[in-house]
Amino acid sequence: MISKKVDIERLEESRRGHASTYSTRFFDETVPKYEILEEGMPANAAYQLVHDELNLDGNPALNLASFVTTWMEPEAERLIIENIGRNFIDHFEYPQTEVIHERVVNMLARLFNAPEDTTFAGTATVGSSEAVTLGLLAHKWAWKKRREAKGKPCGKPNIVYGADAHVCWDKFAKYFDIEPRIIPMEPDRFAITAVGVEERIDENTICVGAILGTTFTGEADPIAEISALLDGVYKKKDWDIPVHVDAASGGFVTPFANPELQWDFRLPRVKSINVSGHKYGLVYPGLGWLIFRDASDLPEDLVFYVNYLGDEMPTYTLNFSRGSAMILAQYYNLLRLGRKGYARIATNVLENARYVAEQLADSGRFEVLNTADLLPIVTVKLKEDAKYTVFDLSHKLRERGWIVPAYTLPPNAEDIAIMRVVVKENFGRDLADIFVADVANVCEVLEGAKGEVVVPRRSARRGHHVN
Repeated sequence: MISKKVDIERLEESRRGHASTYSTRFFDETVPKYEILEEGMPANAAYQLVHDELNLDGNPALNLASFVTTWMEPEAERLIIENIGRNFIDHFEYPQTEVIHERVVNMLARLFNAPEDTTFAGTATVGSSEAVTLGLLAHKWAWKKRREAKGKPCGKPNIVYGADAHVCWDKFAKYFDIEPRIIPMEPDRFAITAVGVEERIDENTICVGAILGTTFTGEADPIAEISALLDGVYKKKDWDIPVHVDAASGGFVTPFANPELQWDFRLPRVKSINVSGHKYGLVYPGLGWLIFRDASDLPEDLVFYVNYLGDEMPTYTLNFSRGSAMILAQYYNLLRLGRKGYARIATNVLENARYVAEQLADSGRFEVLNTADLLPIVTVKLKEDAKYTVFDLSHKLRERGWIVPAYTLPPNAEDIAIMRVVVKENFGRDLADIFVADVANVCEVLEGAKGEVVVPRRSARRGHHVN
């Protein structure tokens, strides 16, 4: 009788949406995946269904493929949750958020050594892809105005960049009808050169793209050499060609770990820089930043003013509404860490990346292409006598939870297949040791020396507790 009464109470609770999650009917019936439910379900059931399905995803802590931040401090997460519903574009409703945004723009412009005698400009974006697009649009518009002022045609713009660039550069060229003049890789060269730039520029070149930390290998283009070349071209031919630096990966590493390297606004040809806050800026996705050397490098024609949110406000973004939380989280990090804090983190991740590179090289199985000299990125290829591929290795490492990408390089180096390891703040030396041991273990399996992937042995014997 008591049992029957309890069952009735649970049934009533289920109907009201208060039953224990795993006792509801939604866990023994199929839930439609491609059409909206007629009546919905209790909140705890909906949560648990989504939560459980996401267990099939990879572990962010073991994701060595992504550059994107997967860990932030609890205080930062609290700040994010408190401001998750704050619409950044609504400056009238949230004026202090815009003030903080401008502070970050100022901090980054100074971090990138913008001249003190200029009035720099910038904006937050949803990522570096949007920032690259906005920066290049500004250069296209500025080029067009220069051509019109000289009475010259402006119907055939082109842009010069390397095959090492992110796909967003190709997308920009196609979407906005710009001729891409792409400098190919070579089997022994994975970044562009000043000579390659010189061979492709002309009076219709709106911009040269240079990368500080390529997606493929983590190398950097010779930005200082390219800037010097374009200075000379301007003096000889009056071609005023700017450089946009795509510092998505390196913009929050190099200024702290290698401040003497000149790649930023110290070079007169560098007119705009983008950086990803959600990479080594240590903020969750998605957040990018675009900084102009001088406000005059952003044509006023591209800035729109709207007044239907309560006050007239400028906007220079591809999308309108967006969250404020990550902008505020970036400001938190800049306050929390300061230059010394960012420098410590940059130094740590570089040292851990170099440690991984050394260990993989010492194994005798790999040729290391990038030893994390500039960015905490390690790229390797298997030696020619290997009986398996980096694709086999990447696939087998998934059995231990590691997500390590394997891919071929762009033309003319498409015959080279490599594996890339991105080292982030949460990848410490202990995880590095486990990863290297797992790589060695998997290689032995693929070589036929072992029959299965096993957990690597500990370096020391476990002690016994004595009462």
